[in-house]
Amino acid sequence: MSVANKKAEREGGLYETVKVIFQALLIAFVIRTFLFQPFNIPSASMVDTLLVGDYLFVSKYSYGYSRYSFPFGIVPLPGRVLASEPKRGDVAVFKLPSDNSTDYIKRVIGLPGDRIQMIDGVLQINGEAVKREQISDYVDIGGNGREFRARRFRETLPNGVSYETLDSQDNGMYDNTGVYTVPENHFFMMGDNRDNSTDSRSQFVGYVPFDNFVGRAEVLFFSIREGTPVWQIWKWPSAVRWNRIFDVL
Repeated sequence: MSVANKKAEREGGLYETVKVIFQALLIAFVIRTFLFQPFNIPSASMVDTLLVGDYLFVSKYSYGYSRYSFPFGIVPLPGRVLASEPKRGDVAVFKLPSDNSTDYIKRVIGLPGDRIQMIDGVLQINGEAVKREQISDYVDIGGNGREFRARRFRETLPNGVSYETLDSQDNGMYDNTGVYTVPENHFFMMGDNRDNSTDSRSQFVGYVPFDNFVGRAEVLFFSIREGTPVWQIWKWPSAVRWNRIFDVL
């Protein structure tokens, strides 16, 4: 084979490699932008629905697309395209209204026009107490070996969506609040770990504009014990929460 042929073969091989990499990146970009985006849970605000160390897929198409659907907001869409409003009880990822860059994940509690209030730790929607029943306590052993215990309730929203909430202290900061009236085109978000969640009850978060929604949490694809780096594969047999993988939210 001549030198010219060898050079052409090398250039052809390099071109094919670059093309495959580019196609793979393009496919990943399309999937992440329009279909599913992975997220991991860094805080305990949604315990015990979501635990620190959970990894989940969020469907980007569930609520349509806004500029926050795209990385760094590079597509300046006005409003939402193919919009479908969040339903009460959805677990959703949204951009924090105060900076429009930080991702938060909470549960949709209040819809536009709703009146939301907490009285003695019980959620009120439009003047009616949300049904809840106490079940077995939530118990966890922290990284320091100390036991954490909290009262656990099964809460059922007016549309029939049920989930578990934690109440770890009496007379918590947000156990008794004024009435929050949700503005048009906004939603009221709350964490399931009621005494350990910065959510719409706080001015730091407040009401969340519809445009700030990124997507709906769908399924856990991985879960590892808090404090264990994912790359430490040799710890997976004991650190991975195998029973949570593929849990549907």
